[in-house]
Amino acid sequence: MSNKTSITVSTLWRYPAKSMMGEELNGASLTMGGVLGDRTYALIDTDTNKVVSAKNPKKWPNFFSFRAAYTAPPESNTIQPIWITLPDGTMLRSDQADINQQLSTFLGRSVTLATQAPEAAELEQYYPEFDGEDNEISNDAVAGDAAQGSFFDYSALHLLTTSSIDAMQKLYPEGRFEAKRFRPNMMIDTSGLNGFVENDWVGKTLCIGDTVRLRISDPCPRCVMPTLAQGDLPADNGILKHAIAKNRPLVPFVGKELPSVGVYAQVIQAGWVKRGDIITIED
Repeated sequence: MSNKTSITVSTLWRYPAKSMMGEELNGASLTMGGVLGDRTYALIDTDTNKVVSAKNPKKWPNFFSFRAAYTAPPESNTIQPIWITLPDGTMLRSDQADINQQLSTFLGRSVTLATQAPEAAELEQYYPEFDGEDNEISNDAVAGDAAQGSFFDYSALHLLTTSSIDAMQKLYPEGRFEAKRFRPNMMIDTSGLNGFVENDWVGKTLCIGDTVRLRISDPCPRCVMPTLAQGDLPADNGILKHAIAKNRPLVPFVGKELPSVGVYAQVIQAGWVKRGDIITIED
């Protein structure tokens, strides 16, 4: 059964390097592995062999202020170089000979820029609700529902609705709620619907335009990242405490209710997606 809606694609995002600020797009190629060129690069901590992530801000302060952009549009069979802009404005190119030395010097730790995750890759994640306790840092697997060797936290595609942004703003009026806080691949205009509407999409299929089909698999559990400063957005722990924490749907891949915003999706039919494309929901 198909449910006709007035839901549309609002904007698209690609993050060439994991945990760095990315690129807002008018259109993007959705492959079976997500947005073409998304999270192609990441830094590896050479001491621990773990993927560097802004999810551990005590270890990697200001990492969320790095910005990554492609030097040329990504292609399906070629890894294009990227520009990396450091917080002080320095621009580095991923294929320059001393890239690892430059990044290591700036971060004060030995790192390697990679396009393939280590075997059984992990990242360190900080949970602010456990602050001061021994278990505030966890080691979490990478790419649970995405291709092995990729740098996705769990799934290759993350969707967020304008309704969820509005719902959080009402719960916490003092906060600044913008899409870039939550790092979605696709921002969806839900045309005035109220609440965390994508919770009800889990298990359903989203049809975008004439070609693309997505299966919604799980709500997206949240950690410290949306509370961190990035760009002109200030750090704000209330984002998690007073807004995200109010939405606790069942997360199937974890098997329990967790503070969540947005949903994960699997691409079941690839194609081109652009702003304004109409979305329909199939049960």
